[in-house]
Amino acid sequence: MSATALVTVLELIGLYVFATSGALMAIQKGFDVVGIAILALLTALGGGVVRDLIIGETPPAAFRDVIYLVIPLVAAAVTFFAHPLMDRLAFTVLVFDAAGLGLFCVTGTLKALHFGLGAVQAVLLGVITAVGGGVLRDITARETPALVRVETDLYAIPAAAGAVLIVVAHHAGWPMPVVATGAAAGVFAFRIVAMLRHWTAPGAYNWRRSQPE
Repeated sequence: MSATALVTVLELIGLYVFATSGALMAIQKGFDVVGIAILALLTALGGGVVRDLIIGETPPAAFRDVIYLVIPLVAAAVTFFAHPLMDRLAFTVLVFDAAGLGLFCVTGTLKALHFGLGAVQAVLLGVITAVGGGVLRDITARETPALVRVETDLYAIPAAAGAVLIVVAHHAGWPMPVVATGAAAGVFAFRIVAMLRHWTAPGAYNWRRSQPE
């Protein structure tokens, strides 16, 4: 499978799971059907649109191919009717978000490498692709974005780890379909374990606490 085909397949799967997380949050917040569709679209497409604008691929893929709009709307419709089967909506949102995080950090990094960006830039763009939709979802739902909340379990760090693995594999010539699938699954698992064990990133160092009394 070519890199372009791999990106497309993983991105379409990521669209569905991220859109589902957006629709679930909209339902959790009591949004109507229009709000559910909007939040699903924002969550699914936000990171990819930002990525495409940064690398100069315009118009973004979401506006060139209608499938990028259809998949989030299908996910929103399914969630609209099936959400009673999903107990504990808040946790379910996070599970779908973790799946999207893993898939989109891989596709964002691969696309950046395909456009000739350096290793550091590719990792950064992979993280932006992964977290961008979630940030837009949280802001629209009147939540402080999980990305910047002090008490948030590790979020961007798992995405960055997955992006670094993709860059290393690219330069080492490893089989990308295998590595990309493994990286997406690894980021998902990393994020889920971080949520269950409440791993958080360190805050600013407090000099006063380190000084003897």
